[in-house]
Amino acid sequence: MLVAEEFVGTVDDEGVAERVESDDPLRIAVDGTERRRSRFRTTAEDGTDLGVVVARELRDGDVLTTGDRLVVVSLEAVEALVVDFGGVADPDRAAVTAALELGHAVGNRHWDLAVEDGRAYLPLADTRERMEGTVEPHLSDGATVGYEEVPPTLFDEGDAADHSHGTAGHSHGEGDHSHSHGDDGHDHGVRTLDPKSGGDFAGGEGS
Repeated sequence: MLVAEEFVGTVDDEGVAERVESDDPLRIAVDGTERRRSRFRTTAEDGTDLGVVVARELRDGDVLTTGDRLVVVSLEAVEALVVDFGGVADPDRAAVTAALELGHAVGNRHWDLAVEDGRAYLPLADTRERMEGTVEPHLSDGATVGYEEVPPTLFDEGDAADHSHGTAGHSHGEGDHSHSHGDDGHDHGVRTLDPKSGGDFAGGEGS
């Protein structure tokens, strides 16, 4: 098994980009749990068994090295419940989002939350039905609830207002499920995700 133990830089760094272009790098997709671990075991796109031991939180586009091979990191998207306040008849939308942030802060569910451009994003921490049941009673008429796949970095502390979308394909469409409050029309299209499984290696999870 190869082990990537050194952070080289990112694909945005000119020198690193040239090395990636001229090399035959391994490529790995890292989920939201793995990217925060100091050590984990994964499988590269070409099937190579790989251990990662890097004392940093991984980002989309990070480049590591095993000594002989470069390893390019991409982050898997996460599914998030999206509350869109665009249809709320309130000229001060900032007040709406601020109130939501305050409610989240004093709540007891400890769900992650990102607020951006009048939209609130909550990564799925429970079933869709339970999360909707918690959120919907507090929404004003005109607010809609839907789902999108977003970069996990969206929920990093301090990144909600200024984050990199990387290659996760974050778009501001309505996703596969959207309905409006004040309207009886519901569209419950359910998307089935294929979760990635991973395992500890050489001593298990680090901090």
